[in-house]
Amino acid sequence: MSQETSFTGKRVLLSSASTIGPATIYVKAGKVTRIENEYLAEGATFDAGQRLLMAGVVDSHVHINQPGRTQWEGVVTASHAAASGGVTTIIDMPLNCIPSTVTVEAYEQKRKSFADGMWVDVGTWGGVVPGNADSLVPMLAEGARGFKCFLCDSGVDEFPPVDEAQLRVAMTELKRVNGMLMFHAEMETGASVNEADDPTDYKTFLDSRPPAMEVRAIDLVVKMCREFATVPCHIVHLSAADALPAIRAAKAEGLPLTVETCFHYLTISAEDVPTCSTEYKCCPPIRGQTNRDLLWEAVLDGTIDFIVSDHSPCTPDLKLHPCCGGKIAHGATEGDFVSAWGGIASVGIGLPLLWTEGKSRGLSLQDVTRLVCERTAKHAGLCDRKGQIAVGLDADFVVWDPEENSHIDAEKLHFRNKLTPYHERSCKGLVHQTIVRGSTVYDISQVDNSDTWENGFSKKPHGQWIDSPISRTQ
Repeated sequence: MSQETSFTGKRVLLSSASTIGPATIYVKAGKVTRIENEYLAEGATFDAGQRLLMAGVVDSHVHINQPGRTQWEGVVTASHAAASGGVTTIIDMPLNCIPSTVTVEAYEQKRKSFADGMWVDVGTWGGVVPGNADSLVPMLAEGARGFKCFLCDSGVDEFPPVDEAQLRVAMTELKRVNGMLMFHAEMETGASVNEADDPTDYKTFLDSRPPAMEVRAIDLVVKMCREFATVPCHIVHLSAADALPAIRAAKAEGLPLTVETCFHYLTISAEDVPTCSTEYKCCPPIRGQTNRDLLWEAVLDGTIDFIVSDHSPCTPDLKLHPCCGGKIAHGATEGDFVSAWGGIASVGIGLPLLWTEGKSRGLSLQDVTRLVCERTAKHAGLCDRKGQIAVGLDADFVVWDPEENSHIDAEKLHFRNKLTPYHERSCKGLVHQTIVRGSTVYDISQVDNSDTWENGFSKKPHGQWIDSPISRTQ
C-alpha cells in the first residue's frame, strides 16, 4: 500500500485563480489527497523552498512520430524533452506516425509501441481522413481525446485532407458523442511560389502562404461549427491575425469554438528569420511583427484560448540543413525554404520562452498556468485529472525559478533532432524538477548517474498512457 508523501514550498501556485503563497501538498497513490496553506519543511518528501511550485504543463499538440518515423522523434526522447521543461502530459497528433492514427487498430498499435517508454503521461488524438468516419466513435471509446483533420495537403501521403462534404459525414458521426474536431485551418487560395524569387529567402516561402489561406479555412470552420453546434471545434496553431475578427464574432455568437497558437508565433517574427535558416519553417508560417503583436493582444484578451508547442521535428536532411550531420541530397539547395519540411522542434522549452516574452507584455504567472496547464488540460478532456493542483487530481508538478537566467543550447536539448530556431536564445526561467503523479522524473541537480538516475532523468519511466473518459467540465 502506498505511503503518503508531501511536497512543500514557500511559493506555490495552485491554480490561475489563486495567489502565490506557502503550501504543503499531500500525495498518495499519485493523487493529491489534501493541501495545507503552510510551508512545512520538516518531514517533507520534497521542499521547493523559494522556487515556484505549480501544476505541470500540459502540451496538447506534439508530434511524437512513433511508430514509423522514429528517426524524426520517438516517445522516449519526446517525453524526456517534455519532462526537462516541466511538461507532465503530452498529447500526440495522429500524424506523422505510420500508420496514421485513423483506425482503432492504428490507435492500439501506437499505444503498444509507447509502452515502457513514457517519462510523462501521454495520450493521442485520432485523425479524420476521407472514408474513416465509421472509425471515429470506436476510437473515442478506446481513449482518443478527439480528432484532427487537414483542410489542405498535410505533407504526408497517409493523412490526406478532407473537403466540406467529407467533413459533414465525419461531423455527423461526432455529433452522436459530442466528439471534438480540430482543424489545420489553411485552404488553397491560388497563391503560389514565384519561381523567380530566391527559395533561400524566407519571404519567398512566406508570400506563398498568405493569411488569406487561414481566413478562408476558418470561415469554413465557423460555418461547420454553426451547423453542428454540439460538436466542439478547435483551430490548431493559429498564425494569421487577419482571422481574429471572424473568431471573435463566432465566440460572441456562442459557438463551441476554441483556438490555440504556438510559442513560435508569439516569440519570433518573420523579420527575424535569417536566409537559409529552414529551422524556422512551419505551416502556417511565422508572420511579421505587427501580426505577432495582434496575436499577443488576442492571447491577453482571451480570444486565443491557450498555447502549445506544436513540436514537429524531422531529420536535418529533410530540413535541407547541414547541421547535426544533415546531408543535402544531390540536386537539392541548402536552406531552400520552399522545399524543406515544415515544423519547429520545441517541446519542453516553451515555459521560459512564454514567460520571457509574456511578462514584458503584462502576462502574470497565473496567466501562464491558465494558458499552458488548465486550458490545455480541459482541451484534452483531462480537467478532472490535470491542469491544477487540487484534491483528487493527479500530483503533476513543475518546480522552476521564473527569475533565473537560462540559455538554450541545442546540444543540451533532449529531443532527438536538435535543429531548432531557439538555439542560443537567452530566457528568464529555469525548470529544476518535474513530478508526474507524485514521482520525480526530472531533476536538474542529479548530475551523477546512479542506480535510479541517468542524465537528470529517473531511470524508471513513470509516465502512463491516457485513455480515461473525456472530461471538459471543471
